[in-house]
Amino acid sequence: MREVVSVHVGQAGVQIGSACWELYGVEHGVSPDGFLTADNLPCNAQDFFGTFYQETSTGRYVPRAILIDLEPTVIDEIRNNQYKELFRPSSLISGKEDAANNFGRGYYTIGKEMEVTILDAIRKQAEVCSSFAGFFLFHSMGGGTGSGLTTLLMQKLASEYGKKHKLEFVVYPCPRLSTAVVEPYNAVLMSHGTMEHSDCAFLVDNEALYDICTRQLDMERPTYVSLNRIFGQVISALTASMRFDGSINVDLSEFQTNLVPYPRIHFPLITYAPFHSINKATHEKVTVTALTRACFDKSNQMLRCDPTRGKYMACCMLYRGLIQVKEVNSSIQIIKNSKIPFVDWCPTGFKIGVNYQPPTCVPGSGLSPVNLSLCAISNSTAIAEVWSRVNYKFDLMFAKRAYAHWYLGEGMDEQEFVDARENLAALEKDYEECGKDSDKGESGGEEESTAFSTTATPDSAQSEEATDAPTDATSATDAPA
Repeated sequence: MREVVSVHVGQAGVQIGSACWELYGVEHGVSPDGFLTADNLPCNAQDFFGTFYQETSTGRYVPRAILIDLEPTVIDEIRNNQYKELFRPSSLISGKEDAANNFGRGYYTIGKEMEVTILDAIRKQAEVCSSFAGFFLFHSMGGGTGSGLTTLLMQKLASEYGKKHKLEFVVYPCPRLSTAVVEPYNAVLMSHGTMEHSDCAFLVDNEALYDICTRQLDMERPTYVSLNRIFGQVISALTASMRFDGSINVDLSEFQTNLVPYPRIHFPLITYAPFHSINKATHEKVTVTALTRACFDKSNQMLRCDPTRGKYMACCMLYRGLIQVKEVNSSIQIIKNSKIPFVDWCPTGFKIGVNYQPPTCVPGSGLSPVNLSLCAISNSTAIAEVWSRVNYKFDLMFAKRAYAHWYLGEGMDEQEFVDARENLAALEKDYEECGKDSDKGESGGEEESTAFSTTATPDSAQSEEATDAPTDATSATDAPA
């Protein structure tokens, strides 16, 4: 058993955390006050409590989680709802003034004031673990707290817990809808600040989740609670192998080993199936082959991009339910024969996990209970489209230095914007190099070595891409979309 500490930062992170712990409680039979209530769970449902829960001397199970926000509203909701007895009071940390969608306030000023308190709470959680594995960080990229404060914390965690895994669950800016005008600034600055400290980052956007709710679950007016419960279902599938028994379990380190070919290429694409509404569930049959096909359909993706425009580098297929490995292997073979585009330097491509615990749904979530589910995590070069999109929006605003004075007023320097944009230009180049076919002979070897060096050494990559990044107002307008 390897313990994980979950750190929920900002409004998005805390609300996602609330949905996650609600689902974990249903799966493990933990009541909102922290006591066991279900005696009819499968025998292995309570074997791995210690991964996410700590048992107290009174028999209560307390989440290994820290919930943080720079303003009190969202944390106060948890302090006063039905889960107020579940979390430790010291794990609910709130300030008096929010970051106002400003990366600089979360990183330099307001967030800096709470740094010691937060790190002390994290240290106490880590010290009581007997076999500490690492951190899960939940946050958004567009908000000031989610971007600025998370960047500050990840840099501190990298120095204090360098060998521990750090996995991010990130709400990424939507392509067409936006809750803040300055989302591109915050997203680019945060991506630059955490690029070298994050081991793996799972990106989700609200627009993709909203489409799933309306088109597949028949919800007329999905709320953020509905979206967060969908995301919670995905996170539960990702962590099921750490909490329940199975024939092929996948550990934290296995995610990275199989999904991250180079340190900077650590942004996999998530798909999940099935999504059946309660009204349609009685007319649907869930099979392993149908699930496997559905997870290569972009309508089931958690992020808006077109997978046909890129190539897959690796896929991790996490099945839940009473599934035979023979069925899985035959389904994977069907997918391979359907000409799914893979890079030519990846001969196998698939990592498989099978967990015997079937998926569970929170009552009232709109999801129908099913016996089988599949969460596919794939590292695809198509996700470069997402970075291109946010970089283009960044260029449009930074060419006019729009809204930049709010960041400069918090102690930031204009060069930080330029460096961040250069770093993401290099990231786009890295994905482009990964998707290239390697030629035979000497020229192919040279091309492969170039791609590897570009990815492995970000400084050299940035210098090569410096001409494409917006060093001034004139060049920024010429940056590619």
